Amino acid sequence: MTALSARPDSAQNSERSLQDLVRDQRAFFATGKTKPLDYRLEQLNKLREAITARQDAIIQAAKEDLGRPEFEGYFEIGVTAELSYVLKRLKSWVKPQKASLPISQLPGSAWVQPEPLGCVLIIGPWNYPFQLVISPLIGAIAAGNCAIIKPSEIAPATSKVVAELISSTFEPNYVAVKEGGVETSQALLAEKFDHIFFTGGTRVGQIVMEAAAKQLTPVTLELGGKSPCIIDKDVNVKVAAKRIAWGKYLNAGQTCVAPDYLLVHSDIKTEFVEALRQVVSEFYGDDPLQSQDFSRLVSDRQFDRVASLIEGEEIVIGGQTDRNEKFVAPTLLNNVSWDAPVMQEEIFGPILPILEYQNVEEAIAQIAARPKPLALYLFSNSRSLQEKVLASTSSGGVCINDVFLHVAIWGMPFGGVGDSGIGAYHGKTSFDTFSHMKSILRKPFWLDIDWRYPPYAKKLDFFKKIVSLS
Repeated sequence: MTALSARPDSAQNSERSLQDLVRDQRAFFATGKTKPLDYRLEQLNKLREAITARQDAIIQAAKEDLGRPEFEGYFEIGVTAELSYVLKRLKSWVKPQKASLPISQLPGSAWVQPEPLGCVLIIGPWNYPFQLVISPLIGAIAAGNCAIIKPSEIAPATSKVVAELISSTFEPNYVAVKEGGVETSQALLAEKFDHIFFTGGTRVGQIVMEAAAKQLTPVTLELGGKSPCIIDKDVNVKVAAKRIAWGKYLNAGQTCVAPDYLLVHSDIKTEFVEALRQVVSEFYGDDPLQSQDFSRLVSDRQFDRVASLIEGEEIVIGGQTDRNEKFVAPTLLNNVSWDAPVMQEEIFGPILPILEYQNVEEAIAQIAARPKPLALYLFSNSRSLQEKVLASTSSGGVCINDVFLHVAIWGMPFGGVGDSGIGAYHGKTSFDTFSHMKSILRKPFWLDIDWRYPPYAKKLDFFKKIVSLS
């Protein structure tokens, strides 16, 4: 997924207007109006009211952009749950946190004070085009920043809704939206921001990070990767198949934490494939093209890329495609080689390769030989196996005996590691991401022992004692 795909920009998104917007936001931030807690809470409440008032428009936009069924459209609205979580806790997050002092620093007091960064840029993706710009915006507002949002032009209906919602709710010198394609993105990245938050693919993430490095701008990169799913032989096969199929084929597989491939114990592979076949039929019927519960791929380009990954593979479920509908059926591939094209990149579509293993060390070795994924899934009742996999693998997050749902726990950070991302967000972590934790020490004048001042000759032994006690 990419937020920098080419599309001609309109005159209203000229480089000059971007410069003016950034300048105006910096001027507004300099007034200090964004910093008081009451102001932040007021703006977050306004955002929640604006989303609630536009629920139907948001869901309709997701349907237009991605063929999303109404049920899945509400995943975009689900960002209001995070809003409520933040509103209840922000008062405690903004408070200074006391720090203890060593003996050598007494008397005095020390604390850490969260402060906003300034003007931040949020570049959104097309797969969850509303939720994944509003979620980081919540953190930016909560931390006291100004923000510019660049929605994905590949989801134009949602981009329009985001632009209307933001312009109707906030003054542009506080929060603004810039719609457009690659030229707008490039112009934004040429400006100096205090933080850049990007959700998208690894290749474009590299472009964003390169541009940010020229400005010494910190970044949060929410990327993706091939999230593996290990299935042990002791699982409830039907329940595991249902959970995996739901998480994989949700939004037609266009989810950054979707299970990307299965590593199934050889003892239950045949049974598991049959369970998946039954579950897919239960979910989407014998002809998923006619299902009202299955999304479409976002563009012809994505259709062509995803459909090509099926070619030459052994199809055990699905495989049907329709370019006019941007439709690829829920598909399961059997006996896939590690060298196959489908195993060389994040699939980001409704194709699920299945590989088998006989001992978990094989599975772990294959996972460890590849870039670190955004998510790792393990289905097993064995606590020792769970601990072994947790200790032997590295991933952005882990979900045991389920998929996807760990990302909706606002009290936990969500982010990648290695190729799957830099930094994290959600809840308090979003607040921290868009804050600078300023360390402060305050000393009184009433006591000033001269142990630190020259000449040092007679003070060395005393200083050694202070160091040993600190």
